[in-house]
Amino acid sequence: MLEDQSAAHARPAAQSTTPAWPREYPEAYAVVDVETTGLARDDRIVSAAVYRLDARGDVVDHWYTPVNPQRDPGPTWIHGLTSEMLADAPLFPEIAEEFAERLRGRVLVAHNAVFDWSMIAREYARARMVAPVRQRLCTIALSKELGLPLANHRLETLAAHYGVVQRRAHHALDDARVLAEAFRPSLHLAARDGIRLPLLACQPLTEWSDSITSGGASAGRGPRSYAASWRPSRKRPACPYPNPGRYEPGKPLVQGMRVAISGDTSTDRELLEDRAIEAGLHITTSVSRLTSLLVTNDPDSGTSKVVKARAYGTPVIDEAAFTQLLQDVAPAPEE
Repeated sequence: MLEDQSAAHARPAAQSTTPAWPREYPEAYAVVDVETTGLARDDRIVSAAVYRLDARGDVVDHWYTPVNPQRDPGPTWIHGLTSEMLADAPLFPEIAEEFAERLRGRVLVAHNAVFDWSMIAREYARARMVAPVRQRLCTIALSKELGLPLANHRLETLAAHYGVVQRRAHHALDDARVLAEAFRPSLHLAARDGIRLPLLACQPLTEWSDSITSGGASAGRGPRSYAASWRPSRKRPACPYPNPGRYEPGKPLVQGMRVAISGDTSTDRELLEDRAIEAGLHITTSVSRLTSLLVTNDPDSGTSKVVKARAYGTPVIDEAAFTQLLQDVAPAPEE
């Protein structure tokens, strides 16, 4: 267990220089870091850490646990956790409740938050549970909002900017500590300048896909080959229908329409894409003038897809509306 030094570095004077704390800012935060077996959708968490912070970024407490991923732990040269070290660690369902208690009622803060949230959401979906997180804040996005003079957006660069010393890079607890110490001054800068925090909604997964088959070692606590954990890039079949143009609100989708999806979805992204493809739609990875429709649960997120959709006048709907439309897609017009 690493010693918590955050309280020792607290700077109460920063609070006194803030004339008025923004009333719309969240009341509590959970700074999170997870280490994983890899980067794919079916990869697993091998360790997790949470620093709970109050409304002004002061540390309340911290928590850390290793997690048995029920497979090969993957890049041990990065996170330092071997199969032997994780053999007696708890499975994710065994720590899910305690993890949830650390997250409940707080904004999840992480460096590249979409990754940490996606991994956490999938672990809870596998455990047939829902993570009690409704909003997330990415410290990369916050750094951009603040215009910090950073050479890049790596965690170590942000830490160095604020004079925060890393002790064990890629150890979940130390990474969470570093991020908590760097987040606090960023939060105070944002409050001082009246900057709107880049909060995004978190959509819990209700369905998910996992390319790891059950049975054998993967069903128990034994290791699984790391090579098998990497999922190859998906090759979508070519859409057999021509693009009929943009979606018109109030009318059905038409086979051949080009659909882009942005942000979190309550249904696992691959399942949602598969349903759209089966219905005869063309799933695209970007937005262009030819895009018929953008699906997003965060229309105000400011992602590149949302920005382009606004610029091109591309219709935007949420996942719930899209799911309803998928039930009755009109056939492609005959040539």
